[in-house]
Amino acid sequence: MVSEKPLNGKIILLTGASRGIGRAAAIACANAGAELIITGRTTGALEEVDDEIQNAGSKATIVELDSTDLPAIPRLAKAIHDKWGRLDGFIANAGQLGQMSPMPHIEADAWDQTILVNLTAVWHQIRSFDPLLRVSPAARVILMSSAAAVGPRPYWGAYAVSKAGVEAMGRAWAAENEQTEMKINMIDPGGTRTSMRAAAFPGEDPLSLPTPEDIAPAFVALMRDDCPHHGELVKARSYITS
Repeated sequence: MVSEKPLNGKIILLTGASRGIGRAAAIACANAGAELIITGRTTGALEEVDDEIQNAGSKATIVELDSTDLPAIPRLAKAIHDKWGRLDGFIANAGQLGQMSPMPHIEADAWDQTILVNLTAVWHQIRSFDPLLRVSPAARVILMSSAAAVGPRPYWGAYAVSKAGVEAMGRAWAAENEQTEMKINMIDPGGTRTSMRAAAFPGEDPLSLPTPEDIAPAFVALMRDDCPHHGELVKARSYITS
């Protein structure tokens, strides 16, 4: 029999949880029984997500966190260690689109910021959270990627580079954990009805795209104990059921 609460008892950290895909994934994991640690830059928006998590019968700990505040990451890891002693799941969702421009015309500050938020900060998170994940009997990790990571994508510049880096980093980390119980995967959400997508494709009809809630089951599936994937790029759309 398939459990109605397959993530029951799990402690899952999700960055960038205040809106869009992160919000939907957090609520879906809560509905599946997980307790969440949710981060974002705006406490008010996180409180709204917390309300939804409570409505799902679960609970969340809110952490106001800017991904560019690198010293805050090990402090968060210590706080998690002191309260729970482990992490069962880590979803690295926080990210930004950056400047849409020809590669030679990207402003240096815009390049640095995009690489910092989308790639460097994720490495700092991996470095800080890895010991907590190793304590879990079945830790699961999802790193957010994009179709922009492969193939020619003119004007996507730093974003494409950052996501290609995330995939390479995730595969290396996964290969280093072949002999552990931890499973590490990347996810490609595909075109989804978010504000980031609207900024990248202003002329696109958003109603032609799945919502974040439509693809949220993919995050629950990759957090489960019976997740069959490791070191893979998973297409979130393959989990849409209707």
